[in-house]
Amino acid sequence: QPENLQKNWLREFYQVVHAHKPHFMALHCQEFGGKNYEASMSHVDKFVKELLSSDAMKDYNRARVYLDENYKSQEHFTALGSFYFLHESLKNIYQFDFKAKKYKKVTGKEIYSDTLESTPMLEKEKFPQDYFPECKWSRKGFIRTRWCITDCAFDLVNIHLFHDASNLIAWETSPSVYSGIRHKALGYVLDRIIDQRFEKVSYFVFGDFNFRLDAKAVVETLCAKATMQTIRAADTNEVVKLIFRESDNDRKVMLQLEKKLFDYFNQDVFRDNNGTALLEFDRELSVFKDRLYELDISFPPSYPYSEDSNQGRQYMNTRCPAWCDRILMSHSAKELILKSENDEKIVIYDHIGPNVCMGDHKPVFLSFRIAAGAGKPIANVHKCCVVQ
Repeated sequence: QPENLQKNWLREFYQVVHAHKPHFMALHCQEFGGKNYEASMSHVDKFVKELLSSDAMKDYNRARVYLDENYKSQEHFTALGSFYFLHESLKNIYQFDFKAKKYKKVTGKEIYSDTLESTPMLEKEKFPQDYFPECKWSRKGFIRTRWCITDCAFDLVNIHLFHDASNLIAWETSPSVYSGIRHKALGYVLDRIIDQRFEKVSYFVFGDFNFRLDAKAVVETLCAKATMQTIRAADTNEVVKLIFRESDNDRKVMLQLEKKLFDYFNQDVFRDNNGTALLEFDRELSVFKDRLYELDISFPPSYPYSEDSNQGRQYMNTRCPAWCDRILMSHSAKELILKSENDEKIVIYDHIGPNVCMGDHKPVFLSFRIAAGAGKPIANVHKCCVVQ
């Protein structure tokens, strides 16, 4: 229901913009145009036009939009979309030209689509096919842009990592094979953005990391008092279903697990207290604790929500709910964030549209202010921003 969903999505998004009134706003989208992008690109164009012309965004007089729409290019297509909006009150903002290796002042509104490969204002890569051989054509990859606001330079990286192809395979080992693939891909991105080609700056990486809970540990915890029944295919003897039943209580079914089915009898466990009891199973980021920082999560798992527009809070029974959508940063980026000196909450990490259908993912957002003087000690290195 793209028409209906887009209306909901934008309304909730505008509410967050109105509540926080950011001066610089970055919006990162993945799977732009959805899985049937050939049919959906007309909706994408409508979405972009609406965003750029809407009343809610009228005070943002400069914008940069980067849409990877060239779905005919199997070699390069990532289906990523990166939007950047600058409020009229914001002076001195520059964007980095990766080819010329210098910053350029941002003026006007510009949209780049189709062949982003020729745009010097970003770096885009798609992960090699051998990272995820199960998928005959994956769209996973990243787009990186670099910005400078009053002497404070930082990279913004839009990322989409590999999903879990099968619940049964994810359940076999702890950590799962898919977790290992994501680890490799994220490590590749982090190495790439701090390599020797450009000066190192702070960075924020945000998008759909597809991080999943440790499936084996979660199932063993949720079904600690259950007995497991294994169902195999008659012709291949391959496991096609696992059924976990309570040992007593009339052998009530607690969980059914198939390749694309995760049907747990009590979804409230993922919603109560924002599902924080399950955060101990969210372990994929721990490998990167020396390189990445994340604020405390205080919102429920962001995926997989029902796509029924009447079911804003319901999860789909396809995957174990998980915090797939995240905003991570380098440890130096953490230092840019202005800390609160009183009880006023000036740094907010939350999700959008808690009670409204936003699609199968709930968007997440981070709102913060850059600390005065952040980045100043190395300002003369950038030579990019002259205070006006």
